[in-house]
Amino acid sequence: MMTIPLKPAPGAALGPVVRAGPSAKMAPGSAIEGTPGSAPSPPRVLGLGVAGLGRAFTLMLPTFVADPRIKLAAATDPRAEACARFRHDFHGATYGSVEALCADPYVEVVYLATPHQHHAEHVRIAAAHGKHVLAEKPMAITLDQCRAMIDAARAANVHLIVGHSHSFDAPIARARTIIASGALGAVRMVNAQYYTDFLYRPRRPEELDTAQGGGVLFSQAAHQIDIVRLLAGGMAATVRAHSGAWHPARAAPGGAPAEGAYSALIGFEGGAFASVSYNGYGYYDSDELCESVSEMGLPKDLSRYQSGRERLGNPHGSAAEAQAKAARNYGGADYTPVAGLAPHHQHFGHLLVSCERGDIKPGPRSVTVYGDHGRSVEALPAPLIPRVEVIDELCAAVIDGITPLHNGAWSMATLEVCLAMLESARSGREITLQHQVPVPAAGAA
Repeated sequence: MMTIPLKPAPGAALGPVVRAGPSAKMAPGSAIEGTPGSAPSPPRVLGLGVAGLGRAFTLMLPTFVADPRIKLAAATDPRAEACARFRHDFHGATYGSVEALCADPYVEVVYLATPHQHHAEHVRIAAAHGKHVLAEKPMAITLDQCRAMIDAARAANVHLIVGHSHSFDAPIARARTIIASGALGAVRMVNAQYYTDFLYRPRRPEELDTAQGGGVLFSQAAHQIDIVRLLAGGMAATVRAHSGAWHPARAAPGGAPAEGAYSALIGFEGGAFASVSYNGYGYYDSDELCESVSEMGLPKDLSRYQSGRERLGNPHGSAAEAQAKAARNYGGADYTPVAGLAPHHQHFGHLLVSCERGDIKPGPRSVTVYGDHGRSVEALPAPLIPRVEVIDELCAAVIDGITPLHNGAWSMATLEVCLAMLESARSGREITLQHQVPVPAAGAA
C-alpha cells in the first residue's frame, strides 16, 4: 500500500476544495514521497463523479476529502439540497442523471452509491462512457445483474471495484498477512459476530424490502462474507443458514418484515469453515467486545446504545422515516460535517480466526495472536486517512493496471453466498455454491 504523509490537524473540519480536472497537481508538500534525493512527485489525481449523495457517500466523504489522489469533480442526486451543498463545498458540477454525470470530461471514475437494484444499469452507463467504477456493496441484488456489470466493464476495458466493505480494513489485511506467512498453519475456522441497531436507523421503504435488496442479508452480510472469504481463501463451497424477521413494523408498506438477523455456517474447499452471525435489533451492542470503539473507528459511549430505538420508537411511516434519513445525510437539515478523523481503525464486530497452530483476533487498535508461545499483541498505527485502502486499490487498478482484489468476479462470489444464505433460511436446505473464486494473487497486472 502507498504511504501518504498527510494528516489533518486534530479537530479540523473537512472543508471544501476547488474543482480541477483529473490532471490537477497538488500544492507543494502534499505529495506522496518520492525516491531519496529527488523532489517528491505529486500524486496522479483521479476526477471522481459521485452518483448518489446519500448515506454511503456521507460515510466515504472523509476519505475522499483527505486523500490527495481524489478530486470530487461532479455529482448527481435527486435531492436538490444535496446537490446545492456539493456545488458550494467542492465547486463541482451537478447533474440531473447518471447519464449526464458520466458524460462529464472531468470525471474519470464514478463512485456508485445509488440503490442496490440500480447498480447494473448505472455500471452499464458508466462503462459506455469509458469511466471506471467504484460501486458500493452489495454489488447488486441478483447474479444476473452481477454478470451484466462484469461484462459491461470488460467490454469497455474499465475497472470495476466493489467497496467499501470492511474486508478492506487494515486489521483484516494484517491478519491476512499473518495467515499468508504460514507461521500458524492453515486457516481451519473463522467466527464472526456483530450486534447492532441497524434495523432501528431511519430507512427508506426499499431498505426494508428484501426483494429490492433490503434487510441485513444484503447490506450487512456483504461485510462479513467478504471478510471470512478473504481470510479463508475465497472458495466457499456450501452454506446452511437461518434468518430472523422479528419486528412486523420494520417492513416496507404492505410487505413482509425485513430480515434483521441471521446465522450461517459456511464450508470452504479444503475443509475450513466459518460461522457468521448478525443481529440488528438494537439491544446488545457488541462494540463492547471491540474496546468500545464503533464501526467507524470512533470512541463509543455504550450507555447511549439504545438511543436509536428510542429515537425511532414506533415507526412514523415510510415517508416520514425516509425524510428523517435524508435529513441526516449530506446536504440535509440535520447533516453535521465530520470534524477531524477517527483515531482508530474501522471494524465489523468481533472476529476470531483459528489456524492449525494459533488464533488471530483483529481489533480496531491491534491484532492479537494466540500461539504456542503465548499471546502477542501487535499495535497498529492510527489511520491517517479513513478507508485509505479503498483508494489504494482504486489507484493501483486505474493508474498502475493492477487487478483489484475486490473486482467483479470476487464481489459476485460474495453476493452468491449472501443469496445462498437467504435461500437456505427459506428452504431449510444446505446450498451448494457454484461461482466462487479464490483470493487473487497480490499485485497481479
